[in-house]
Amino acid sequence: MNNNDIIRRLRYTFDFDDDTMIKIFGLADYETNREEISAWLKKEDDPDQKKLHDLKLATFLNGLINLKRGKREGEQPKPEKRLNNNLIMRKLKIALSLKDEDIIEILDIQDFRISKHEVSALFRKPSQRQFRECKDQFLRNFIYGLQKKYRGS
Repeated sequence: MNNNDIIRRLRYTFDFDDDTMIKIFGLADYETNREEISAWLKKEDDPDQKKLHDLKLATFLNGLINLKRGKREGEQPKPEKRLNNNLIMRKLKIALSLKDEDIIEILDIQDFRISKHEVSALFRKPSQRQFRECKDQFLRNFIYGLQKKYRGS
């Protein structure tokens, strides 16, 4: 999945309008506007689509955490310049206050079976022996499962 797909799916899943999207970015200390958001949300075949870079998606996910969990005291976390699927999963897990069992349940909605050990391996440090890389198929199934859980089929 590319970053534009991810933000498009999350917007649909949680039914965010333009004002809410602007607010989410603002919660992570980034000012945006409708035109920029609209360009990110366009389909791949649209010539007006703009690529959503990792830094901006990380900013959005940090803002989503602040929206759902509240802003923490002190200095806000800096958005990562490079994202991978494991980081995206971690940020979604934090934002939605999910436990490993919740992730298994969400994936089960998509008929995607995974054990608790496999889920915990996704959130380990890459240097640990049990670390598991989060593949695109896993992230896609997770986001589609979120969509079914929060929006219905």
